[in-house]
Amino acid sequence: MQKIIAALALSGAAAYVAPVAPKATSSLAASKDEVIALAEANPDFLGKAIGFWDPLGALDSNFWGLGNEGTIGYLRHAEIKHGRVAMAAFLGFIAGCTPLVSGEHAVAPYRGYVAGVTPQEQWDNIPQAGKLQIIAFVGMLESYGEGAGNPDGYTHYTKGGLPGFYPSIKGKGAGQITFDLYKPFPIFPEQSEAQKERGRRVEVNNGRAAMLGIFSLLSEQKVPGAVPFLSGKIPTLPDMEIMGPFVGTDGISHIW
Repeated sequence: MQKIIAALALSGAAAYVAPVAPKATSSLAASKDEVIALAEANPDFLGKAIGFWDPLGALDSNFWGLGNEGTIGYLRHAEIKHGRVAMAAFLGFIAGCTPLVSGEHAVAPYRGYVAGVTPQEQWDNIPQAGKLQIIAFVGMLESYGEGAGNPDGYTHYTKGGLPGFYPSIKGKGAGQITFDLYKPFPIFPEQSEAQKERGRRVEVNNGRAAMLGIFSLLSEQKVPGAVPFLSGKIPTLPDMEIMGPFVGTDGISHIW
């Protein structure tokens, strides 16, 4: 587990980059040669300044018997997923600090709502039943993204599928789901393969920036002055565990 965490944390600069369509010569769009070529061709700052960088040898790893290429597919998918979560967290944090969201409401958004507190305190104020509902919903999306229900056209990213791909969920749940998670409304024009590949590169780079961004916000909250650029601009976090979703401001775990 430590090796996995370290690989994700340190090798993201170039070893895991935007996925591309599978080639006929490879059974998986995550071969070592393809990753090296993509890292060296990455147009962002790290790609140009560092190129291929894999200090832990993650590209030669074999996690859980997946094989080398399966492991690379897993790590690339993990970075894309972490980047997406970080982008949502970064924007959500900023939105949660605005008076529009954290201010007074004519109708409280949830029982126990308190105006004028930090996003973490807002989460702490949500009733435990509400937290569990959110976690269960995210878990359902996660399980479907891993291939639960055998969605049409889905191939797992460790077995030749495209890292970062999420199958269509429209019409699922006995017809109750009417929108897809990605592109819920048909308002965007169809893209060429070249445009899609560029979009995947942009998503990975934006995800990397968002991971740095959200942790810079959390660091400045927890240790004022830790990020000089943000000093005095971020609301101070009370004495609570920011990495413990069920730990209250009193430092005690409140799972139920």
